[in-house]
Amino acid sequence: MAQLATQLLGAVEDLLGARIPLRIRLWDGSEAGPADGPLVVLRNRRALRHLIWHPGELGLVRAYVSGDLDLAPDADLYEVLARAAEFAERPEILALRVGPRDVVGPVGRRLLGLAVRAGAIGPRPTPPPEEARLGGGSAHSRGRDRAAISHHYDVGNEFYGLVLGSSMVYSCAYWEPAAKSLEDAQTAKLDLICRKLGLRPGMRLLDVGCGWGSLLLHAAEHYGVRAVGVSISAEQVALARQRVEQAGLGDRIEIRLQDYREISDGPFDAISSVGMAEHVGAVQYQVYASRLYELLAPGGRLLNHQIARRPDLPGIPYSPSPFIDHYVFPDGELSPVGSTVGALEDAGFEVRDLESLREHYALTLREWVANLEAHWPEAVRLVGAGRARVWRLYMAACALAFEQNRIGVNQILAVRTAPGGASRLPATRSQWLAAPPELGPADTDLGDRPSVR
Repeated sequence: MAQLATQLLGAVEDLLGARIPLRIRLWDGSEAGPADGPLVVLRNRRALRHLIWHPGELGLVRAYVSGDLDLAPDADLYEVLARAAEFAERPEILALRVGPRDVVGPVGRRLLGLAVRAGAIGPRPTPPPEEARLGGGSAHSRGRDRAAISHHYDVGNEFYGLVLGSSMVYSCAYWEPAAKSLEDAQTAKLDLICRKLGLRPGMRLLDVGCGWGSLLLHAAEHYGVRAVGVSISAEQVALARQRVEQAGLGDRIEIRLQDYREISDGPFDAISSVGMAEHVGAVQYQVYASRLYELLAPGGRLLNHQIARRPDLPGIPYSPSPFIDHYVFPDGELSPVGSTVGALEDAGFEVRDLESLREHYALTLREWVANLEAHWPEAVRLVGAGRARVWRLYMAACALAFEQNRIGVNQILAVRTAPGGASRLPATRSQWLAAPPELGPADTDLGDRPSVR
């Protein structure tokens, strides 16, 4: 009699009409699949039950996060994800619609019979506790946004320190040729933002979604600004305040536990929003863009750093990844970069520059995955095996998505023009990207403009 793995995999492939590019090992030790395929291990019958109740991405993720499904020690996670993504995007898989007739047909009955004999038919497995549970409330209401942000960011600052390194920057680094480390590349990114914003001593900066305060600290120390940072993550705010005090910059940086919709003490000379707008949502994006426009002084600049998805294919509406929505960024939404530019323009901004950092984010994510894997036992101790698995899977999958142009990330520089239409930008891009000499005034009307306060 054929081994169980061979029987099950054969029935699944017959139902799908395609060969699965991974090798499978079941709990009884039987294996099937291509000899050169990376090995995926179903440790128990519950792993198969996850897939029966939720065929596709969500079932696979629940089985992996719970530890019922795993990779062999010598399997490469990136290779597994790349093969799975390539398989899922084959035309025959994209066009596949498994309906009741397929389930009760000969192949479906054979697969069901195998599952029964394997003892895999049973109650729906309880989802892993790492799955988001936001409670009631409409998406992107203030209360629900706080719950969504807390799910992702309030998992322990020590854990984030293991993953992000000493920079504590949770967004795409900037890999200049001189960068020798992740910390170098993150410092270069912070400095790039400050230069794009044209920061000068005495200016007032607002950082929306300030994280653990790294951009504020860099801008205050190296560019002499006075700054306000807001976040709705309690743990981020607590550590950011601690870092500000330790740096002796408490008189120049204020950290608030505050929603961007609650800020009322504008105007600001410059506004940065780095990796925050992905949480805003389509229904609130125009509110977001208009609020930032209102808070910015005429002649001031906005730097919006945001992940973007590819535009929708005809006839295929946008749908977020079930894994990302259930485990990583609940209620998060990505928009094509053109939609973001349009929303900023609709709010009144003049968009002056757009820079794609797609490949930079892929490198950054691979560094974060390496940090997590290097500190795996400590990460598991801090947040548990399930959450550590979530972070490893999502960061590795996103690294591949950026490399393969499934998603991108862009820095959009926009201005609120002064009366009469003046942008107060230097004449050339190289001029406004140049670092100010010893924090002195630049040879532009922006550099000579006094602060709003």
